[in-house]
Amino acid sequence: MTVQEDTRMSSPYDVTISVHANRPTGKYEPLWNWFGYDEPNYTYSPHGRKLLKELTELSPEPPRIRAHNLLTSGDGLPALKWGSTNAYTEDANGNPVYDWTIIDKIFDTYVEAGNIPLIQIGFTPEALSDFDGPYRHQWEPADKYATITTGWTAPPTDLKKWGDLIEAWARHLAERYGEDVVSSWPWEVWNEPDGHYWTGTIPQFCEMYDVSAKALKRALPNARVGGPHTCGAFANEKAQTFLRAFLKHVVENKSPIDFLAFHAKGNPVIYEGHVRMGLHKQLRDIETNLAIINEFPELRHLPVVIGESDPEGCAACSARVHPQNGYRNGPLYGVYVVESMIRTYELARRANIHIEGAVTWAFLFDDQPYFDGFRDLATNGVDKAVLNGFRMLGKLGGEWLESESDYRRDIEDIMSHGVRGKPDVNVVATRDDKGVSILVWHYHDDDEAGPSADITVNLDGWGDKSASLRHFRMDEQRSNAFGVWKAMGKPQNPAGEDYARLEASGKLAEIDGQAPVKVDDGKIGLKVSLPRQGVSLLRLDW
Repeated sequence: MTVQEDTRMSSPYDVTISVHANRPTGKYEPLWNWFGYDEPNYTYSPHGRKLLKELTELSPEPPRIRAHNLLTSGDGLPALKWGSTNAYTEDANGNPVYDWTIIDKIFDTYVEAGNIPLIQIGFTPEALSDFDGPYRHQWEPADKYATITTGWTAPPTDLKKWGDLIEAWARHLAERYGEDVVSSWPWEVWNEPDGHYWTGTIPQFCEMYDVSAKALKRALPNARVGGPHTCGAFANEKAQTFLRAFLKHVVENKSPIDFLAFHAKGNPVIYEGHVRMGLHKQLRDIETNLAIINEFPELRHLPVVIGESDPEGCAACSARVHPQNGYRNGPLYGVYVVESMIRTYELARRANIHIEGAVTWAFLFDDQPYFDGFRDLATNGVDKAVLNGFRMLGKLGGEWLESESDYRRDIEDIMSHGVRGKPDVNVVATRDDKGVSILVWHYHDDDEAGPSADITVNLDGWGDKSASLRHFRMDEQRSNAFGVWKAMGKPQNPAGEDYARLEASGKLAEIDGQAPVKVDDGKIGLKVSLPRQGVSLLRLDW
């Protein structure tokens, strides 16, 4: 059967993909449906509530949601790279005062949406900070990143009060949502203590971690806790030193630890007038951090959460100010996510370490212009193309199947040179009790037009059952609200039918609808033309 659609470029090249429906290679577990953001007060805005429910709809496995600033002091109003709950203050005599009002709004929203929080213990309340300078930053996208380092990054001045706060918080959540439920939510301590989020020393961080983890376990003995969420370690001596020191501390002191966490970031640049992605850097970060964990045999059995795994390191750095982030609005971000997530599985297998989750640090930014180039999943209630990449990942399930592409790029080559010159046209497939899902993508680091791939998909091992096909697609022409918005004249106040059209264009598009396909001696042949920076999900049902 030929799947018909138009192509953007002439002179396509041929690719052959093979899928073996009767050769399972292991259980499929989604590591990609973890998301995070700096600004927790966006959680319960109308657009925030809508998006959190959409994330739950991605997959049968509930999404994990990680947010900064859950203990930060303030008025509860969001700003770029800022949020607050004012959960902790002190009275005139220095006695703790707990106020869970904003915390409850955040976590009620998660529970209502069907999310699972990855609860971040941080940051330092103003009453426990002795930072020499302002408590709150006033960062804007044109500012230096380091200006975010203000009073909330200081080590707590009183670890007894800090530990009591964590214990009280955990007990409060257990009373509100049930001890078994809250014990099933993963907890973690801080964020990037080797970067701009911690002004203390490594020993101070380790002590704070121990106090936090033990306080949590006093309230919820069965809760899981992890850390340290250090930065990407490739060519980063500070991150390597911090991670090794923390792991050494945990081993020597038998600190409570149920999973390990680090971050990984790419490095896009402007090259000859266009965006060139830095996928190789993100993958090297993952590889380097996993190698450090493998230096500690006492810990290598623990699962890993990549607490932020992204094309670069600043979600709030708008592409209007930082043009290298111009990939964010259209399909390049979506295909990059697919490429990086599938390669993350590969790196986990190579290191023999279980990666439980890889957090995409992207959510939304309220009260910002449409398609302003923030690293987000939706803009003003309109889903971006990247969310459709996740929707196709969400159609995988069951067991991995053996599959091959003759245009697949070797991961060592990618980590050494990136995806330059020859693109990566790749495939993974899964099988469940209703059929087979085949995910195919056409990735290149350069945000430039290029020839399409004429793909022949050969599936064997289907058996004697009939088959029907559904074909989902994200590319420049489909599942890409940014393209529709540009064609509309880039309106900043779309309303009525225009907004409805824009909103609809952000959903996952299907080509042709469900159709029967021929099965010949247990084999199925498909033809697909896939543009560069496109992703297809071919769903074959029995």
